[in-house]
Amino acid sequence: MKFMHSPFTMAVFLMALSACGDADRTSPAAAHPHRVTYEGDTGPGEGMHVVLISGDHEYRSEEILPAMGRILARRYGFDTSVFFTLDDDGFIEPGSSNISGLQALQTADLMIVAIRFQDFPADEMQHIVDYLDRGGPVIGLRTATHAFQITDGPHARFSWDYEGEEYLQGFGEQVLGETWVGHYGTNHEQSSRLIPADGRMDHPILRGVSDMHVQSGGYQAYPPDDADVIALGQVLDGMERDASPDPEKEMLPVAWTRSYTGAGGQTGRVFTTTHGASEDFLDEGFRRMLINASLWSLGLEEEIRGDRDVSLVGPYHPVMFSFDGYRRGVRPSDMAGFETPIMSPDRPTTADPADDDGANDR
Repeated sequence: MKFMHSPFTMAVFLMALSACGDADRTSPAAAHPHRVTYEGDTGPGEGMHVVLISGDHEYRSEEILPAMGRILARRYGFDTSVFFTLDDDGFIEPGSSNISGLQALQTADLMIVAIRFQDFPADEMQHIVDYLDRGGPVIGLRTATHAFQITDGPHARFSWDYEGEEYLQGFGEQVLGETWVGHYGTNHEQSSRLIPADGRMDHPILRGVSDMHVQSGGYQAYPPDDADVIALGQVLDGMERDASPDPEKEMLPVAWTRSYTGAGGQTGRVFTTTHGASEDFLDEGFRRMLINASLWSLGLEEEIRGDRDVSLVGPYHPVMFSFDGYRRGVRPSDMAGFETPIMSPDRPTTADPADDDGANDR
């Protein structure tokens, strides 16, 4: 299993193997109902394992993350494990807290999260905590700024609204650099143009990146002083790439890097973007930024080239993002391999629920 070759995970692997002897606790290729895996071959990521965790209610992370996992595996050599929240029948249910198998993080070199208001079972959440304690690199997409909503128990401090000074505003603020603040562009009415921040066009993550345009509406975000803002969002009055900028909205940060320190004293790299709906991944510039960020997060910036292939692998059919507007009757295993559709256009989608007070629109 070539993921064992990574120096970042070798010690963790040996401890996990001796502790339990359960192949599913360490192997990114072992079958599990909550995940789909893509095995890499050769490339800069050879020997490394990326764990991607999906679980938001609106922006179709169950589509963008397997698509991203395929590119990282097929084109860059990573072994990737994509996890999903499920219903009681084993079908993908975005936003449910029903997840298992996150012990795969024991061998992860990178964790990518696109989750929202999650309250995972405590034993599953512990694997995320352990990963953060060892300072593993993290990428957070869109609603990851408010990834957790945990009212009590051993992991309450990770909640987006945690008020304790020792971990104020939880995972979003302490790791990613921002928690939930509010919308800044109207979903489905205002798209955004992403523009490199002044003086940051030379950042490795932006190498070869140009003309980024995304469908998801803007978020308010005010990352801390220790963050390196690399891109700003220009809110547009319309959904087309050539729509005019909204004259009433200044540009706010939409992509930045920073680092955090785990409980063990190790420092991990972080990349955060407040965009990342499944439709956004159709944009080549935005897609390249995410793939470049994956390499940068692992200290592989010398492998980032503007001409590397970031094209989609296999059929990709993202639906228009909306609350509960996901494709029903899909199991993670339905997306196994590199040529199965993400997701099948033959699968029905759910109807948008009524949202009278907008309380869920975050």
